[in-house]
Amino acid sequence: MNEPNYYTVFLIAISLMLITARLLGELFVKLKQPAIIGEIIGGIILGPSLLGNLFPDVYKYIFPDDVHFRTAFDGLTYLAVIMMLIISGLEINLNLVLRQKKSAFFTSTIGMAMPFIAGFFISYWFHGIFFSDPAEDKIIFALFLGTAISISSLPVIARILMDMNLIRTNLGSTVIAAAIINDLLGWAFFSVILGMMGTSHGGGMPVLQQVTVIIVFLAVMLIGFRNIIEKILVYLQNNLTFPGAILTFIFTLGFLSAAFTEWIGIHAIFGAFIAGVAIGDTPVLREKTRDQINQFVTNIFAPLFFISIGLKVDFVSHFDIVIVAVILGIALIGKVLGAMIGARFGGFKTSDAAVIGFGMSSSGTMGIILGLLALQAGIINEEIFVALVIMALVTSIISAPLMSYFLGHAEKGEKFPGNLDDKSLFITEFTQKSELLEFLCSAAAAKSGADKSLILSEVLKREELIPTGIANGLAIPHAKIRIRKPVTIMAVNREPVDFEAPDGLPANVIVMLLTPEDKPELQLNYLSDIVKKFRSSGTVNELLRLDNKDKILSFLNSDGAGL
Repeated sequence: MNEPNYYTVFLIAISLMLITARLLGELFVKLKQPAIIGEIIGGIILGPSLLGNLFPDVYKYIFPDDVHFRTAFDGLTYLAVIMMLIISGLEINLNLVLRQKKSAFFTSTIGMAMPFIAGFFISYWFHGIFFSDPAEDKIIFALFLGTAISISSLPVIARILMDMNLIRTNLGSTVIAAAIINDLLGWAFFSVILGMMGTSHGGGMPVLQQVTVIIVFLAVMLIGFRNIIEKILVYLQNNLTFPGAILTFIFTLGFLSAAFTEWIGIHAIFGAFIAGVAIGDTPVLREKTRDQINQFVTNIFAPLFFISIGLKVDFVSHFDIVIVAVILGIALIGKVLGAMIGARFGGFKTSDAAVIGFGMSSSGTMGIILGLLALQAGIINEEIFVALVIMALVTSIISAPLMSYFLGHAEKGEKFPGNLDDKSLFITEFTQKSELLEFLCSAAAAKSGADKSLILSEVLKREELIPTGIANGLAIPHAKIRIRKPVTIMAVNREPVDFEAPDGLPANVIVMLLTPEDKPELQLNYLSDIVKKFRSSGTVNELLRLDNKDKILSFLNSDGAGL
């Protein structure tokens, strides 16, 4: 048989990986699960676990064991990891961490400490569970496992919260802020672990010197260069080709930062992540640019990386039920309980703390990346890698259902839109957000009996924390105050008003929601109800065509709304 053309084989392999990742990713999205689960399963199907066992000749042809092919393939997946960490950094909002500092700090630190301590001591004292022969350095392995189990996955958590319509609630913002702190601490610590391993093999800087350089690097990137980055972004957006110039700058800075941290002995992923944070935390970066970068990476490079996970090892022959059970048990019990306790210290009641605990439990993307890098570095073996991937999949799958369970159900009674009447529905033509909010607060005060200035103060405070634009032309300004039952006021505003929605669309339908401060679960359920009614992009447009309140109420109560 002739020697295969490795350029041809490489392109066939990449094409097959992309289409498989897309098909299975779409399937799992339809099942209300993160796309990465389908992408990883696609890799297991194409890899040695299934295709390699059933059709070994086909597998060896598509994924040949050739040094040149492997070098190109590993280089592509390495680039994918770097780009994924850049866009993960872009999603981090340091201002949100500062605003939610108490609840986010306790949730993140205790939520990390408990699984880290459990993972460290179990892997150190019961080393034989994981290795038949003692590892070269038990401390490094114990530090790694504690970190891998305790880290959360910001991209997966954000996706789950968006799917559940919790992303802009108080609970959702706490989970996001805690996950941001978790990511920052987790990646910094893991990079130091890899640096320690490099030092023990004769490379890199001494650990204390690495830590000093990293502190200086963080200060320069997140504080010193902040104004410079903002000025560069403004110049590029106003004077050069959009979005090409911006994309070039972002990825150039990301790759250079990755190269710097790799050079000093800290893994490149940390530099890429911090560059993303530095750029993403600037207020001048357009939402459209973020979306374009996210679409490019998550639809091309991320699927290639996640499907390559299944190509690394044989998940069947390296499945060890004991290791899987131990790692999964530590992750679920340690992370959920730790985050729950942290949320309670942060001021949340038990049921809400449970929602936050399960929200923080997903290790998804980050757990898998950590596992792969540790496998390549020789810190872990294939059995532990398989267990970490399974842990990441299971925690990602169970998060949303268990969060929904603990959210419970709103009290019986009328809900949106049944609680609307002609005295709580208005057709308006405001052009300013402040004037519109003041009008809605006056109507809410008249209906609830609460003080208007108090309502306005709480609503504005919530808007300052996280803008309440949802999507599809809908905004839901909301607050918890001292009232006995929920109050809903709705305006169909003929003029578009910017509530900073994630999709960039201004709002024409504004629903103000006030709920009792002693019943936070009501707010979550009412918010979910309202969002479901406007899940179709055409609902707001249909309301704008209607010319009186009776027609609007009739449409909202019909089966057509929300479809």
